Amino acid sequence: MRDRRSERLPSLLSSVVFLLLISPLCWAQQASQSVSIQVHFDQSEGLISPVWNYFGYDEPNYTYAPNGKKLLGELAAASAAPVYVRVHNLFTTGDGSASLKWGSTNVYSEDASGHPIYSWVILDQIFDTFRAAGIKPLVEIGFMPKALSIHPEPYRHDFPSSHVTGIYTGWAYPPNDYQKWSELVFQFVHHLRERYTDAETKTWLWEVWNEPDIGYWKGTPEEYFKLYDVTVEAVLRALPEARIGGPDTTGPGNSKAADFLRAFLEHCAHQKNYANGRIGSRLDFISFHPKGSPTWQADHVQMGISRQLAAIQWGFKITASFPEWRQTPIILGESDPEGCAACSAKDNLQNLYRNGPLYGSYTVEVLNNILALARQEHINFLGAVTWAFEFEDQPYFAGFRELATNGVDKPVLNAFRMLGLLSSERVTVTSSGALATEEIVSNGVRARPDINAIAARSDWEVEILVWNYHDDDLASAPAPIDLVVTGLPANAKRGRLEHFRVDSNHSNAFTVWKEMGSPQAPSESEFIHLESAGQLQLLNSPVWVEMQQGSVQLRFMLPRQGLSLVRLVW
Repeated sequence: MRDRRSERLPSLLSSVVFLLLISPLCWAQQASQSVSIQVHFDQSEGLISPVWNYFGYDEPNYTYAPNGKKLLGELAAASAAPVYVRVHNLFTTGDGSASLKWGSTNVYSEDASGHPIYSWVILDQIFDTFRAAGIKPLVEIGFMPKALSIHPEPYRHDFPSSHVTGIYTGWAYPPNDYQKWSELVFQFVHHLRERYTDAETKTWLWEVWNEPDIGYWKGTPEEYFKLYDVTVEAVLRALPEARIGGPDTTGPGNSKAADFLRAFLEHCAHQKNYANGRIGSRLDFISFHPKGSPTWQADHVQMGISRQLAAIQWGFKITASFPEWRQTPIILGESDPEGCAACSAKDNLQNLYRNGPLYGSYTVEVLNNILALARQEHINFLGAVTWAFEFEDQPYFAGFRELATNGVDKPVLNAFRMLGLLSSERVTVTSSGALATEEIVSNGVRARPDINAIAARSDWEVEILVWNYHDDDLASAPAPIDLVVTGLPANAKRGRLEHFRVDSNHSNAFTVWKEMGSPQAPSESEFIHLESAGQLQLLNSPVWVEMQQGSVQLRFMLPRQGLSLVRLVW
């Protein structure tokens, strides 16, 4: 259907063949360096699913905090497609208080005789909030309740102060009774099914544990395989239509993680099931966690995109090597520029990328190359979970990996808003400034920038998302973009054009906050201003353009690490 929202925007020009968004002198000075982007509206590349609509975080109790509720609503509103959220600690014992890398629900305890006590009070707050916001859970089943852990003490950790015990405490151990664990899982799923209906819970995703190849699992790989089999059996007993998977290992670029993933896939394909004695285990999707590796280079951040993409490529290849799993959907259960969302930039300068537009341009760059790798390896790619949410009781713009800070949206959230504006059918794009995926996987983006685009269409609309990405967060001259859209319908003569932008000066509350003097206690008026600055903004007022011979030409400047979303509706 025609997008009626744009019809409310003012018309400034009645007849335009092309739109020049920079001065003619500036364009003439840099014309030889311009990047030519060609969008072929009439050349479909098939459907593009919203693989970016997946998010996650360690601290489930932040879900129902006021800022958590606000952010979940914004995520749901950013896309017409369902948004999935994955959280840790749904079985962790505790009183529901949250801190960095910690949360709890107290779903399971035992009486003096060792009989189970189930409590859904805290859990229901979490899932009720998801339902109210229109969020679909990617239900991570874990971690181990204190009463079921073979090594219950110490139990709660205190990140980042857990110098003696570390964060992998009693919740990371195998169960002391697999039958009690199985019954807990059954009661948990049965409760959710009854509370939220069959029709709804069948649309959720379910998975077993998190990163069992490192300290999150203090058992052996074989003990995890047993946990997986027993858990799957219990989930399906409660909800036979459930879509369940795993193993959510770390990035397969690491040999230990790669070996674990292969062993898990081998177990699910050919080995005896610990729960029912048959050969093989149910596996509806496969998940692992690729991460990048930013570094601090004396005066700036240098991103490590090649490490993340190489891990994804290896994971795809490992999956494709099993005939049984070659077409099984893959979810990147945590797909991020690095591995510690709760590590601020204060003591980790490489994390300074998180406050500005670089986080958003990196995210779009990675997603585009994941899609390319999936096509190359013939992989059924379902989604990439961005492990970022919000942190309560932390300073403004402290450099945590988050989508919003104290209720103020960061630029990266506007990158997701841009992605959410894309229609469902991708069309062909070529860019003279694009780098080959093979080069980016091998070397990153270290010489010239990658200036590229994704375009999508519906019957009366085309959207083009353009980005200017480089691993090094250094000042650089903006890139002149010469964008031509061809193959437009012959009966379309005139359209309304909108140009959204994320850069240092648009859709960027961080810049505004710094201009205010970096207040840690903004006044009411300051907060309202920051809140507004954190929304997706137009680069300039919408205009009417003439579509001559099925084409439109647009010219504009795009800063380094900037994002432009051009939308043409007729």
